[in-house]
Parts: sequence; C-alpha cells; structure tokens
Amino acid sequence: MSFDPSTLVYNDAGLIPAIAQDATSGEVLMMAWMNQEAVARTLATGRVTYWSRSRQSFWVKGETSGHVQELVNLRIDCDRDCLLLTVNQTGAACHTGRRTCFYTEVRSGAEVELMQPER
Repeated sequence: MSFDPSTLVYNDAGLIPAIAQDATSGEVLMMAWMNQEAVARTLATGRVTYWSRSRQSFWVKGETSGHVQELVNLRIDCDRDCLLLTVNQTGAACHTGRRTCFYTEVRSGAEVELMQPER
C-alpha cells in the first residue's frame, strides 16, 4: 500500500507540524511546517522540504545555507496531525547557527542559553 500525503490531517492553513530529529543521536533539532506538497517533495527527493509561513514558499532545508537535512524516516503520529522526521543533519539545524533550535532551557525560573552558534 502506497502512502498518500492527502490522508494526513492538516490545520486550517493546510499545514502540519513536522519535528526533525537527528537519526543518530536522537536529538530534537527543530520544528517547522509542511503542507501536502512539501511532504510529497520530501518523500520524492529525500531532501527535507518545509513550507515557510513568512515567505509563503517552499524551503528545502540547506538549499542556501548548506545545512542539509536528508530524510531517513518519516513517522506519523496516532492522530495523523503531526510528523516526526528522522534526518541526517549536516551542520546547524537552527537559523541562528546552532545545532538545534532548542538551545534555551528554563532553570529555576530563568532562561539559560545552552549553546552558542557554530562557527
């Protein structure tokens, strides 16, 4: 049975959250949005493609930065309204130049920055 991206549950804007996780370490790298076409393009090419809400256009991760995400596995949650992408990440996943977008932790009510941008 082949997978049909139209069977996923998208929000009112036609988007579904996609969480990227490093395939080797298991580290959560980022969360972004995909639409039906972005899911189809990702599966067809193996290069993770997101939908940029600010630019209203497709965004192939690493196309301009070189920080590429190669798809290893795509998983669908039980409600079919969220995706988990396991990826091979080259370079930083975060647009700030950090390995992960989740670089801030709340400790004892204060924000603590866990890592600096990669150089």
